[in-house]
Amino acid sequence: MRTNRITRGAALPALLSAGLLLTACGTGSDETSTGADGEDAPAETVATDPLVTTYDGGLYVLDGETLDVVADIELEGFNRINPGGDDRHVFVSTSEGFQVLDAAGAELTDTLFTADTPGHVVRHDDRTVLFADGTGEVTAFDSDALGNGLPEDLDVYTTEEAHHGVAVELANGELLVTLGDEEERVGAIVLDENREEIAHSEDCPGVHGESAAQGGAIAIGCQDGALIYQDGAFTKVDAEDDYGRIGNQAGSYQSPIILGDYKTDPDAELERPERIALIDTTDASLELVDLPSSYTFRSLGRGPGGEALVLGTDGALHVIDAESAEITDSIELMDEWEEPLEWQDPRPALFVRGGTAYVSDPATRQIHAVDLSSAEVTGSVTLDEAPNELSGVAH
Repeated sequence: MRTNRITRGAALPALLSAGLLLTACGTGSDETSTGADGEDAPAETVATDPLVTTYDGGLYVLDGETLDVVADIELEGFNRINPGGDDRHVFVSTSEGFQVLDAAGAELTDTLFTADTPGHVVRHDDRTVLFADGTGEVTAFDSDALGNGLPEDLDVYTTEEAHHGVAVELANGELLVTLGDEEERVGAIVLDENREEIAHSEDCPGVHGESAAQGGAIAIGCQDGALIYQDGAFTKVDAEDDYGRIGNQAGSYQSPIILGDYKTDPDAELERPERIALIDTTDASLELVDLPSSYTFRSLGRGPGGEALVLGTDGALHVIDAESAEITDSIELMDEWEEPLEWQDPRPALFVRGGTAYVSDPATRQIHAVDLSSAEVTGSVTLDEAPNELSGVAH
């Protein structure tokens, strides 16, 4: 049985101002949600397989097939975007919380999950989980329940201490959630359907991010490797270095291998890594792959066959066979670029859906569509403003 603790409020204006969001992960406040009355039908579809990109002062909604801009939505501040888990919606993280964008209808809705410092949005096994960093509140619901306002069936859990965390719900109803507080993050626990603890590990300093692999394994990153949860137990994957931080990962249901970034300098103001990690969840092993250039936290993705994709600062999209750990192709897309010091500043980003990789280039204000089977650019669009974050519907 799920515990529902829901607070409903008055409908909000269609456009909300967003303050500066300083973290990628979040927790919710005691008021878990507020929004529309749930009676309105979804808007008509004006964008097929929509893409969404942020810019300084707003959002562009693009048709995923034509790359035509179908909407330019003004929204102040630094806003983050994540797929909602269905074929229509995208979450926009604002200063108020997680606001629902009907991307297919090109309309920012009144539906808002109120959250103090909204952070990670995780989609897994037809469930979507929101994490609010400011309170440690975790909100889970069916991914297909966003069509008519606020979902009625919300499963809410609050961590013991607020922290920059993440949570994921498994197909059997188990909930994996990180452990930590404002000072440090140490590991994760797993709760059963009744939210009783069934697994516990504090062997993951600096825990950050999550990804799912073929076979039901979940991996989270640590400052000294990664932690895998599968079949009721945690397994530690040690890094090759004393400090070998894996903070961002990309998983694939077509592969048991997780793609992760890999950093080795704890004192760097900004480390520009030139190796990635491949974590095999079947035997808890880790292999490092040298790249021709550095990359950033927005550079990782997975192809339709489980291939690992990395967008490099050399301007190429590098395709890596996850099994052999070899680079099989490098698709030239743009000029060389350098990662900015401030993580909120625009830099090229990668978003993969099916057999298409979408890549943004802020320097030229362009977004490119790349057919991964042919390694050809099938479309490009030049925007009025430089794109920053890049996402879209993904289910």
